[in-house]
Amino acid sequence: MTADLPDEIDETPLDGEYPHDASPTLLYAIKQVELAIRSRMDALLRPMGITALQYTALTVLRRRDGLSSAELARNSFVTAQTMGEMLSALERRGLVTRRVDPANRRRMLTSLTAEALDLLAEYDTSICGLEEQMLADMSVRQREAFRGYLSRCRIALAETPAH
Repeated sequence: MTADLPDEIDETPLDGEYPHDASPTLLYAIKQVELAIRSRMDALLRPMGITALQYTALTVLRRRDGLSSAELARNSFVTAQTMGEMLSALERRGLVTRRVDPANRRRMLTSLTAEALDLLAEYDTSICGLEEQMLADMSVRQREAFRGYLSRCRIALAETPAH
Protein backbone atom coordinates (compact mmCIF):
# COMPACT_ATOMS: atom_id res chain seq x y z
CA MET A 1 0.00 0.00 0.00
CA THR A 2 1.46 3.35 -0.99
CA ALA A 3 1.04 6.22 1.45
CA ASP A 4 -0.48 9.43 0.15
CA LEU A 5 1.99 12.15 -0.63
CA PRO A 6 2.33 14.57 2.27
CA ASP A 7 1.15 18.15 2.15
CA GLU A 8 3.68 20.45 0.54
CA ILE A 9 6.91 20.65 2.57
CA ASP A 10 9.26 23.62 2.44
CA GLU A 11 12.65 22.05 1.76
CA THR A 12 14.54 25.31 1.49
CA PRO A 13 17.73 25.04 3.56
CA LEU A 14 18.25 27.50 6.36
CA ASP A 15 20.83 30.21 5.69
CA GLY A 16 24.26 28.60 5.74
CA GLU A 17 22.86 25.10 6.30
CA TYR A 18 24.24 23.60 3.06
CA PRO A 19 27.17 25.54 1.67
CA HIS A 20 27.82 25.43 -2.06
CA ASP A 21 24.36 23.98 -2.82
CA ALA A 22 25.46 20.56 -1.57
CA SER A 23 22.55 18.91 0.22
CA PRO A 24 23.47 16.07 2.60
CA THR A 25 22.51 12.50 1.83
CA LEU A 26 19.38 11.17 3.51
CA LEU A 27 21.55 8.94 5.70
CA TYR A 28 23.48 11.98 6.90
CA ALA A 29 20.29 13.93 7.56
CA ILE A 30 18.80 11.04 9.53
CA LYS A 31 21.98 10.78 11.62
CA GLN A 32 21.82 14.54 12.33
CA VAL A 33 18.25 14.14 13.59
CA GLU A 34 19.23 11.13 15.72
CA LEU A 35 22.12 13.03 17.30
CA ALA A 36 19.94 16.07 18.01
CA ILE A 37 17.27 13.88 19.64
CA ARG A 38 19.80 11.99 21.74
CA SER A 39 21.49 15.18 22.89
CA ARG A 40 18.19 16.74 23.94
CA MET A 41 17.01 13.54 25.61
CA ASP A 42 20.27 13.29 27.56
CA ALA A 43 19.79 16.88 28.74
CA LEU A 44 16.17 16.21 29.74
CA LEU A 45 17.04 13.01 31.59
CA ARG A 46 20.30 14.17 33.22
CA PRO A 47 18.58 15.38 36.43
CA MET A 48 17.31 11.83 37.01
CA GLY A 49 20.76 10.39 36.32
CA ILE A 50 19.88 8.24 33.30
CA THR A 51 20.92 8.44 29.66
CA ALA A 52 18.80 8.39 26.52
CA LEU A 53 19.94 4.80 25.88
CA GLN A 54 18.88 3.72 29.37
CA TYR A 55 15.56 5.51 28.93
CA THR A 56 15.02 3.67 25.64
CA ALA A 57 15.67 0.31 27.32
CA LEU A 58 13.23 1.17 30.12
CA THR A 59 10.51 2.14 27.64
CA VAL A 60 11.04 -1.11 25.73
CA LEU A 61 10.58 -3.05 28.98
CA ARG A 62 7.44 -1.06 29.75
CA ARG A 63 5.99 -2.29 26.44
CA ARG A 64 7.41 -5.84 26.64
CA ASP A 65 8.08 -7.09 30.16
CA GLY A 66 10.31 -10.09 30.74
CA LEU A 67 12.79 -9.76 27.89
CA SER A 68 16.20 -11.37 28.00
CA SER A 69 19.25 -9.15 27.81
CA ALA A 70 19.83 -10.13 24.15
CA GLU A 71 16.20 -9.39 23.21
CA LEU A 72 16.33 -6.07 25.02
CA ALA A 73 19.60 -5.17 23.26
CA ARG A 74 18.04 -5.82 19.83
CA ASN A 75 14.96 -3.76 20.69
CA SER A 76 17.04 -0.92 22.19
CA PHE A 77 19.55 -0.67 19.32
CA VAL A 78 22.67 -1.50 21.35
CA THR A 79 25.09 -4.42 21.46
CA ALA A 80 24.60 -7.31 23.86
CA GLN A 81 27.72 -6.24 25.78
CA THR A 82 26.46 -2.66 26.14
CA MET A 83 23.08 -3.95 27.32
CA GLY A 84 24.73 -6.18 29.92
CA GLU A 85 26.57 -3.17 31.35
CA MET A 86 23.44 -1.02 31.14
CA LEU A 87 21.30 -3.60 32.95
CA SER A 88 23.87 -3.89 35.74
CA ALA A 89 23.74 -0.11 36.24
CA LEU A 90 19.93 -0.02 36.08
CA GLU A 91 19.72 -2.91 38.55
CA ARG A 92 22.08 -1.10 40.97
CA ARG A 93 19.79 1.94 40.71
CA GLY A 94 16.79 -0.21 41.57
CA LEU A 95 15.10 0.39 38.21
CA VAL A 96 15.08 -3.21 36.95
CA THR A 97 15.05 -6.69 38.41
CA ARG A 98 16.31 -9.84 36.77
CA ARG A 99 15.11 -13.36 37.41
CA VAL A 100 15.88 -16.80 36.02
CA ASP A 101 13.55 -17.90 33.23
CA PRO A 102 11.74 -20.98 34.58
CA ALA A 103 11.60 -22.41 31.02
CA ASN A 104 15.36 -21.97 30.44
CA ARG A 105 17.51 -21.61 33.55
CA ARG A 106 20.39 -20.09 31.50
CA ARG A 107 18.20 -17.10 30.55
CA MET A 108 17.60 -14.09 32.76
CA LEU A 109 14.36 -12.15 32.29
CA THR A 110 14.24 -8.43 33.01
CA SER A 111 11.38 -6.41 34.47
CA LEU A 112 10.86 -2.83 35.58
CA THR A 113 10.49 -1.92 39.22
CA ALA A 114 7.80 0.41 40.57
CA GLU A 115 10.51 3.09 40.80
CA ALA A 116 11.24 2.75 37.07
CA LEU A 117 7.54 3.02 36.22
CA ASP A 118 7.32 6.19 38.32
CA LEU A 119 10.40 7.64 36.60
CA LEU A 120 8.97 6.91 33.14
CA ALA A 121 5.64 8.47 34.08
CA GLU A 122 7.45 11.56 35.38
CA TYR A 123 9.36 12.02 32.10
CA ASP A 124 6.66 11.00 29.59
CA THR A 125 5.43 14.58 29.21
CA SER A 126 8.92 15.99 28.63
CA ILE A 127 9.80 13.33 26.07
CA CYS A 128 6.46 13.79 24.28
CA GLY A 129 7.19 17.53 24.26
CA LEU A 130 10.50 16.86 22.52
CA GLU A 131 8.72 14.81 19.86
CA GLU A 132 6.13 17.54 19.47
CA GLN A 133 8.90 20.13 19.04
CA MET A 134 10.52 17.99 16.34
CA LEU A 135 7.24 17.61 14.44
CA ALA A 136 5.79 21.08 15.11
CA ASP A 137 5.98 22.23 11.50
CA MET A 138 4.20 19.13 10.17
CA SER A 139 0.48 18.64 9.75
CA VAL A 140 -1.21 15.53 11.13
CA ARG A 141 -1.20 14.08 7.61
CA GLN A 142 2.52 14.79 7.19
CA ARG A 143 3.28 13.19 10.57
CA GLU A 144 1.42 10.03 9.60
CA ALA A 145 3.21 9.91 6.24
CA PHE A 146 6.57 10.52 7.93
CA ARG A 147 5.95 7.66 10.38
CA GLY A 148 5.03 5.42 7.44
CA TYR A 149 8.14 6.36 5.48
CA LEU A 150 10.39 5.68 8.48
CA SER A 151 8.68 2.35 9.03
CA ARG A 152 9.22 1.36 5.39
CA CYS A 153 12.91 2.32 5.64
CA ARG A 154 13.31 0.22 8.81
CA ILE A 155 11.58 -2.77 7.21
CA ALA A 156 13.64 -2.48 4.02
CA LEU A 157 16.87 -2.51 5.99
CA ALA A 158 15.72 -5.36 8.25
CA GLU A 159 14.93 -7.53 5.20
CA THR A 160 18.33 -7.08 3.59
CA PRO A 161 21.57 -8.23 5.22
CA ALA A 162 24.38 -5.71 5.58
CA HIS A 163 27.17 -6.12 3.01
